[in-house]
Amino acid sequence: MTMPTKLLLASSSSYRRSLLERLGLEFQSQSPDIDESPIPNESPKDLVKRLSLGKAKALASDYPDHLIIASDQVAQFGQKILGKPHTVEKAIGQLSSFNGQSVTFHTGLCLLNTRTGNYQLDTVPFTVHFRELSEQQIRFYINEERPLDCAGSFMCEGLGITLFKKMEGDDPNSLIGLPLIRLTEMLNNEGVDPLNPYTH
Repeated sequence: MTMPTKLLLASSSSYRRSLLERLGLEFQSQSPDIDESPIPNESPKDLVKRLSLGKAKALASDYPDHLIIASDQVAQFGQKILGKPHTVEKAIGQLSSFNGQSVTFHTGLCLLNTRTGNYQLDTVPFTVHFRELSEQQIRFYINEERPLDCAGSFMCEGLGITLFKKMEGDDPNSLIGLPLIRLTEMLNNEGVDPLNPYTH
């Protein structure tokens, strides 16, 4: 039996789609419908692993001959999990609290082979260290980029890069939402090599 090479991205995120397109692989995308509420006392790592696997499994019956790629991300500041601000004032409050501090993003990644039922599951951390910013700088950034649907109130792929004094981690793509280095390893384990067109 040959391994499936049809790929499905379990996400409606335009950021994740554009990242996956960089690997040069054909894929479909579909948004899973799952409850993303955290469980009491669940760690950020456990949360993103559970949700990544849940997203992949939610679509498995509809895509029985696929490799499903699913990911989930949370931002952690101290012991607090950060949500999306949704309003300008909440975004200002979030960024102001990060002054001179660090925020760690935990990105869960799952690759589920729906033919065999086997899956690979991991988390990839990435930490950003913030500069000291004035309220005027913070307001200017938020008005320019409107990161109101982003956990942590910034988008590193744009002007958000100016907020940081240092970035720390193995894969900067994980900060945007899809760890391509780890994903490439998982795909290779399933016989799909982005550098070998005969595997896909």
